[in-house]
Amino acid sequence: MQEEQIIRTEYSDLMKKSYIDYAMSVIIARALPDVRDGLKPVQRRTLYDMHELGIRYDRPYRKCARIVGDTMGKYHPHGDSSIYEALVVMAQEFKKGMVLVDGHGNFGSIEGDGAAAMRYTEARLAKFTQMAFLKDLDKDVVNFMPNFDETEKEPEVLPVRIPNLLVNGAEGIAVGMATSIPTHNLGEVIDAVKAYMKNDEISTRQLMKYVKGPDFPTGGIVVNKDDLLNIYETGTGKIKLRGKVEVEDMKGGKQRLVITEIPYTMIGAGIGKFLNDVCALVETKKTNDIVDISNQSSKEGIRIVIELKKGADVKNLTNMLYKKTRLEDTFGVNMLAVADGRPETMGLKKIIEHHVDFQFELATRKYKNLLAKELDRKEIQEGLIKACDVIDLIIEILRGSRSVKDAKECLTKGITDNIVFKSKISRKMASMLRFTERQATAILEMRLYKLIGLEIEALMKEHEETLANIARYEDILNNYDSMADVIIEELDAFKKEFAVKRKTVVENAEEAVFEEKKIEEQEIVFLMDRFGYARCVDVPTYERNKEAADSENKYVVNCLNTGKICIFTDGGKMHQLKVLDVPFGKFRDKGQPVDNMSNFDSTQEEIVYLCDAEQMRFSRIFFATKQGMIKQVEGTEFQVSKRTIAATKLQEGDSLVSVAVITDNKQVVLQTKDGYFLRFPASEVSEKKKGAVGVRGIRLKKNDELEAAYLFDEGTEAKAVYKEKEVVLNRLRIGKRDTQGVKNRG
Repeated sequence: MQEEQIIRTEYSDLMKKSYIDYAMSVIIARALPDVRDGLKPVQRRTLYDMHELGIRYDRPYRKCARIVGDTMGKYHPHGDSSIYEALVVMAQEFKKGMVLVDGHGNFGSIEGDGAAAMRYTEARLAKFTQMAFLKDLDKDVVNFMPNFDETEKEPEVLPVRIPNLLVNGAEGIAVGMATSIPTHNLGEVIDAVKAYMKNDEISTRQLMKYVKGPDFPTGGIVVNKDDLLNIYETGTGKIKLRGKVEVEDMKGGKQRLVITEIPYTMIGAGIGKFLNDVCALVETKKTNDIVDISNQSSKEGIRIVIELKKGADVKNLTNMLYKKTRLEDTFGVNMLAVADGRPETMGLKKIIEHHVDFQFELATRKYKNLLAKELDRKEIQEGLIKACDVIDLIIEILRGSRSVKDAKECLTKGITDNIVFKSKISRKMASMLRFTERQATAILEMRLYKLIGLEIEALMKEHEETLANIARYEDILNNYDSMADVIIEELDAFKKEFAVKRKTVVENAEEAVFEEKKIEEQEIVFLMDRFGYARCVDVPTYERNKEAADSENKYVVNCLNTGKICIFTDGGKMHQLKVLDVPFGKFRDKGQPVDNMSNFDSTQEEIVYLCDAEQMRFSRIFFATKQGMIKQVEGTEFQVSKRTIAATKLQEGDSLVSVAVITDNKQVVLQTKDGYFLRFPASEVSEKKKGAVGVRGIRLKKNDELEAAYLFDEGTEAKAVYKEKEVVLNRLRIGKRDTQGVKNRG
């Protein structure tokens, strides 16, 4: 029996190699487009499969489920959803510069609605795709490779005739890298390619005379024109995009803003978010100029209408929308693609250079293939023409032959041994024949009607055309300028048939600046019930309903509408809540949960104390924890801009029990769970920083813990309830901090 062989290897080395293999597979074979055809593998395979199925632009639509299933079974062994999603995107005119698939049915909308299931939708290739992407696949212009199970062949790259990487852009996330290429105008890109072919020393700045900038299918305005040169030179950068806003006059002197184009980045859920953001500006009183907002978009295009109050400052409001919503957004550019088998970030010129090299490679292979076919045709035509001149001799050879083999040997080598001739002259002439194998086969297969005079004339004319084609193809293959002219001629044809006007405006716009309306400062009252719902009312409303407000709410805090509310929790945190974020209204309004307006989480924290942030500025704050630790902290330490901070340091297993404002004339009473009470002056509470644990306030017995802390003014009566019995705090004997205290028998 053969011994089992165990190969020992370092685990980290194995993991490193496996991860690198996986990463390269994702980068090269899934997430990034090829610079030559601008397609990811899933897009390339889907288009090729549709071509193979014969779903052309001039034929009936076919179910998308059929296309997806065939692509998955033959070429792309991944999930059907990824294939269908790629198919859908290639059919959406609001995502692609030039749609590659002609979709029939519900293929989603610009507002983020998904496409219908693949069993309902139908598709076929767009004419542009058929002409520019798949036209010469039968001319051996690209290499084919085996599919995943080696039962089919698929192209390594499609013979795309236009710079698709620029025209349709690309988006993809690989391992450790991502690509984001904006769409461009077909006509402009073609002009740039032609300019490069005429002068390969052309600079990026000169190319940008043709390519003005991105041309998004959603239109919009690029507002940082001066940054584009650097972006196109380096292949990376940020493009600032704005939606197009028009002002329309209404009855009564009112106006409305109409958004007719949106930034490309706002496609999908971004439109709904924009509407919500505008509503939020109104609700938070950032603007009082908006009366109504409605989305009137349809198949004809985007139309979002914002109705304004009479006398509204239109320019200021428009700038506010640019600054506070996604009506002005950033498109991050990273022109990363697979070039020569590896990922590379390229500028505009480099992408065009790769495209032109690919076009010359395609043209070379195409015309070599065409030349070979024409040379074969020429050989056969010359044989047939020669045969027509000696047709009587050939007929005599055929009639005198016993087999096709004998006749063929006579035609190609002049062997006449097994052939019966009418005369010695015929035999001698036959022995002089030297047709090629191809010519002899063509002669033997020739039909008698080819001997008609007109047919012979047609053959002569065809031969002349063949000779002209050979001369033309040889000139194209041997002359750079001739090949360049052919490529340019083809590009001009694509531009003439498929180019459209630019949709995106490129300019240098001023920074959007708006004057935020100053909020008039006023005193209000913050109310929060025991369920955590908070609201604000004005002071007169509170005064009128004081008794109900105090009894129904757990917290009642006087504050300024421009201020903040501080929430201290048992976990030792302090959350800040802007008063402006709290709903302001009528006394009986329900309000909104504090969780929704701050970082406070009622499922994991409990509120220990709640106060006005301004109140703490001139105060000292007292802290007491379950383990009996106490301290006082200057209130100014809590004047911070962060929404959440650590209010105090807690030891393991400890939690906050009490937080309150403290002064020197106060008396402190600490009460434990087991009923020990300790009273001492506030002056004995050590002043510490908020990051300190504090000092021990009371000595706790085993399994006992601090349950409550009380502060009251010396000389005033104060009471507390312990086990349903009243305890008069000011009658307790004054002791010292860090002692056991007095046991209350209940």
